[in-house]
Amino acid sequence: MARAMPKTVLVIPCFDEASRLRPEAFEQSLQRDPETDFFFVDDGSRDGTPRILDDLASGSSDRIRVLHQATNRGKAEAVRLGMKAALDGGADYAGYFDADLATPLEELARLRSVLEDKNAIQMVFGSRVQLMGRTIERRPLRHYLGRVFATVVSQVLGLAVYDTQCGAKLFRSGPDIRRLFDEPFLSTWVFDVELIARWRAGEISDSLPAAERILYELPLNTWVDVAGSKVRPSDFVRALEEIWRIHRRYLAGGARPAARE
Repeated sequence: MARAMPKTVLVIPCFDEASRLRPEAFEQSLQRDPETDFFFVDDGSRDGTPRILDDLASGSSDRIRVLHQATNRGKAEAVRLGMKAALDGGADYAGYFDADLATPLEELARLRSVLEDKNAIQMVFGSRVQLMGRTIERRPLRHYLGRVFATVVSQVLGLAVYDTQCGAKLFRSGPDIRRLFDEPFLSTWVFDVELIARWRAGEISDSLPAAERILYELPLNTWVDVAGSKVRPSDFVRALEEIWRIHRRYLAGGARPAARE
């Protein structure tokens, strides 16, 4: 008898992650959370990542699937391909976490509870807010660059968004969300911003609800910066260039709705 489709499919993009992957964390999650399966996208890794993922999948009773890319096509495309497969597969919710689990898998239940409790919400973004009683460990330089970046993004999108770049996202399955992942992204570094920009453009072209009504930022209880990240402070300039390209493609020429008060 075929197994029922899980409520949630979580996409994990991977590129040369053999030294940072924690297979036991995913195995424990399978036992703890019977409603969540995993879809790993190996983005042309050159180390032992493919073998680790295949070993994980072989012992998962089909709850872990792996897509192997022959060449490295970038995180944005890895996430897009994984999300298309997850959304087309019939799950209620689909999202993505970074392979290093800087956001622990235990946070997924909190993201999902937002979608379960708030019917109007289509996207839940984990947010790294350093509040008392939370464990948010982030290098100071990346934190301050992130605040500058968030200010630029908020101005471009016309939204008071706090943290688009945290690698913990969950979406409600449906045709409007699926369309966000139909085409390859312009950007390689800030595709999360491009997702919101695509929705913003759809407010005009497809009469989508205002982004303020369907996007929810959830402050995480735990986020810990893991050594070995491929993101460098110098990538900040490249990210700003991509923001400009996103603005020109989706939001220029009067396409952007005015920011709401």
